[in-house]
Amino acid sequence: MFWRQLWESYKGRLLGVVAAVFFCLIYLYFGFWNMLFCALLLFVGYTVGKHKDVGQGPLFPWKELREWLESRWRPFK
Repeated sequence: MFWRQLWESYKGRLLGVVAAVFFCLIYLYFGFWNMLFCALLLFVGYTVGKHKDVGQGPLFPWKELREWLESRWRPFK
C-alpha cells in the first residue's frame, strides 16, 4: 500500500531518479572520477520528474520562444 501511494504521488520524480541512476551507473562504469557529472544527472532527473509531478507544463516554453524568434527575425519583412 505504501509503495503504491508513493508511486501515484511521485511517479515522475521516481522515474527521473531511476533513469538518472541507470545512466550514472553506465557512466561510472567507464569513469569513476567523474562523480560530479553523475550528481548533475541525478539533479536533472529529479528536477524534470518533479516538474512533471507538479504539472507545470513543459520545462522550457518552446512555443513562446519560437513565437519570439519568429517575430524578431522575420526573413521577409
